[in-house]
Amino acid sequence: MAREKTQVSSNTKAHLNRKPEARKLQPKQDVPISERLKRLFASLCAQIDGGHFTNAIKTCNKILRVEPADKDALQTKLFLLLQTEQYETALPLIKHDSDNPENLFERAYALYRLHHEPEADSALSEIKQTEKEHRGVLHLEAQLNYRQASYQTSVDLYSELLETAEPQSEEYSDVLTNLTASQKHLDFINKDFLRALDALPAMIASVLESSPPPAQTSTSVPLAVSAQIEDESAAPKKARKTRTSRVPKGVVPGVTHPPDPERWLKKTERSNYGAGLKKRRGVGGGGGATQGAVADATPAPSRSSGGGQSKGKKKK
Repeated sequence: MAREKTQVSSNTKAHLNRKPEARKLQPKQDVPISERLKRLFASLCAQIDGGHFTNAIKTCNKILRVEPADKDALQTKLFLLLQTEQYETALPLIKHDSDNPENLFERAYALYRLHHEPEADSALSEIKQTEKEHRGVLHLEAQLNYRQASYQTSVDLYSELLETAEPQSEEYSDVLTNLTASQKHLDFINKDFLRALDALPAMIASVLESSPPPAQTSTSVPLAVSAQIEDESAAPKKARKTRTSRVPKGVVPGVTHPPDPERWLKKTERSNYGAGLKKRRGVGGGGGATQGAVADATPAPSRSSGGGQSKGKKKK
């Protein structure tokens, strides 16, 4: 028994003392494609449930590298690209799967979000030939008409959607908001614009009615507005008032003497340095009077002079 333990320990030491180059790792077994796809789809479902759409798109790319024609991965990637508003990237994917008629609506929606209105309109017309009661198509058609300033058509479509929507649903509130916006634009064109035009002065109204509609790229200003701007520019500009919050305490703007601009310089570097010293040296003929001396002071009267004696008693 002791010999067996000694032999086992010696074999273990020999295995540990071997150099790393001598250790041969066993080659990894390749995972079957079906197992890899199963793991990737499991990760994809978890990422979508957690709302990690960016990572889910990367997982879709991994699946498509393994199986390029996987319809589930293509459809999921298209959904994720539309959710993350990557419409430029989604369009080639829809063209790649153009045989699938279910993606025609996604293509029309992507074209609408990219402001390709004519192409989106033609895509909607193609969809309506096969699906006339598709609510998503009605929503998109109403939004497209609203963007193209066809407010009457937009109001009609939103009214139709509002009648068939659930009153407590989120769709109902969205449709009601869009219907209100379309109705306001339509009322402004039919009523409010004419009322505002009648309220303007006759000169401005005649200019607006006679002048052609301005081009979108033009930067010209109407005649009446330009005249008003010239009058405002010719008027004298008012003096700017100093903000009281920036004025130091005890200083009155325009009254208080401004501070010395050389107050930050050394005394020896100031322009008035030495002026007082020269003045003091010139007093008294260069004698250098001491502090408190007065040059024009009259001498005190002497007591020895006769006229300066004070009156006293006469001697007997």
